[in-house]
Amino acid sequence: MAESFASLFEETFASQTIKTGSIIKGTIIAIDSEFVTVNAGLKSEAIIPLSQFGSEKEDISIGEEIEVSLDSFEDGFGETKLSREKALRARTWINLQESHDEGKVINGFISGRVKGGFTVEIDGIRAFLPGSLVDVRPVRDPSYLEGKTVELKVIKVDKQRNNVVVSRKAVVETEFSEERNQLLENIEEGSKAKGIIKNLTDYGAFVDLGGIDGLLHITDMAWKRVKHPSELVNIGDEIDVVVLKYEKDKQRVSLGMKQLGKDPWHEIQDRYPIQKKLKGKITNIADYGCFVEIEEGVEGLVHVSEMDWTNKNVNPSKIVVVGQEVEVMVLEIDESRRRISLGIKQCQPNPWAEFSSKVNKGDRVTGQIKSITDFGIFIGLDGGIDGLVHLSDISWDNANEELIRNYKKGQDLEAIVLAIDTDRERISLGIKQLDDDPFANWISENPKGSIVKVKVSEIDSKNVTVRITDDINGVIHISELSVDEVSDARSFVKIDEELEAKIISIDKKTRSISLSIKAKEEQDEKIALDSYQSDSSSTSSGSTTLGELLKEKMEDK
Repeated sequence: MAESFASLFEETFASQTIKTGSIIKGTIIAIDSEFVTVNAGLKSEAIIPLSQFGSEKEDISIGEEIEVSLDSFEDGFGETKLSREKALRARTWINLQESHDEGKVINGFISGRVKGGFTVEIDGIRAFLPGSLVDVRPVRDPSYLEGKTVELKVIKVDKQRNNVVVSRKAVVETEFSEERNQLLENIEEGSKAKGIIKNLTDYGAFVDLGGIDGLLHITDMAWKRVKHPSELVNIGDEIDVVVLKYEKDKQRVSLGMKQLGKDPWHEIQDRYPIQKKLKGKITNIADYGCFVEIEEGVEGLVHVSEMDWTNKNVNPSKIVVVGQEVEVMVLEIDESRRRISLGIKQCQPNPWAEFSSKVNKGDRVTGQIKSITDFGIFIGLDGGIDGLVHLSDISWDNANEELIRNYKKGQDLEAIVLAIDTDRERISLGIKQLDDDPFANWISENPKGSIVKVKVSEIDSKNVTVRITDDINGVIHISELSVDEVSDARSFVKIDEELEAKIISIDKKTRSISLSIKAKEEQDEKIALDSYQSDSSSTSSGSTTLGELLKEKMEDK
């Protein structure tokens, strides 16, 4: 009876010194599939659900001493209530406070993203990691940290309000400073390095080299065209890079990824000689043409003028689509500027060359009028090409815009082929050449030096315009009106006056004829003189001058 009283006294004393919520030690005496039985030296043994042990449930064993929280000495059924979960949380709060006070580094699991930052799980306690304390530098997209365990420092602990704030920045700053100094000492242009993608922008990616960030510009990511960095890399990716440029004073590092591979533009002229035909894929379409990838990292431009033989200003999107495979010809290569000019139309029959092979200069052709301009008429020909009838080749008589009004778009028209220039893609046609040239016919019968009858049609002070035929006019300059000086042509001749004049020049190009009355008179005088000399030769004493001949004539009288 005395032993029973002693034991009861000890239990009563223990219950008085140990308060509810206290952390006490207990020994595991049994483990089954759902519960763990613990003896903490109180009124009774306690049964704790196995789920409260969390990740450690696989490691616990019978006889092991553990910390538990006292929920109650007696639950109404004579059993003691203990909690392993509360003990762990209490221990965590103690550890958090110690870490805060001593500046220790702890591990935390970033479990999710919330407004302004992240939630962090630390041994069952939820903490808050502000976005501003994620890194030493602002990170536009820190989502790559989600689901990872990281090192942190506790900067605020409030158990009453269940408030814990942590900082990753504080940990990184120390590492960053050491790594940065070491990296800056060893960094060299041309050296290779490893880095992690921290952020993506439209113009490139920022790479963490381990203490310093470098910019990987989009143009240095690959030899081929890249529209956005996300086509090649993602945030969090570890990549190999080359240091292209290092500005020590500004601590700026420019990186390249494509430089790790062979430059496809090297010796490109040997692989793609001029006029070589090859296959390529349309990668981009612009108003001025389309880009064709002929190999990885090598694109060439097909200018809109090189896409179709007949449609020079067609919208490229009406001919090709992105992703389409096309046949192209190499037209020009500028290796220094990394430019290749390609042509699509050159891989198709040239309608100008085909026309030239079938039609010769002087042949007659027929086609519909496609368009009418101030300078001529365009006629549609075989092969989808046009020929131009210039204004000057419409009529032999006139070359003015009034002639064009006699023609309509869509009208069938016959013409003569005057010239074919396949290189310049031009065909010259003529309508007037269907008939003989009256001017050419007339001057063939009336060459330079001929005497012709004319009628005055127009007069000004210096020139007299005369009508030679119904279709041909001529001009007599004031200096050619007489052997004597004429001050005003209007006082010398009248409108409709008929004259005889000598042709002194013919300009076939301008179809103009210059005449001279003076030259005709001089010619008449010379003929008369020659005739007189011939008649007087038998009686003459050998005189030859006009004065001597007149003298002799007077003496004979």
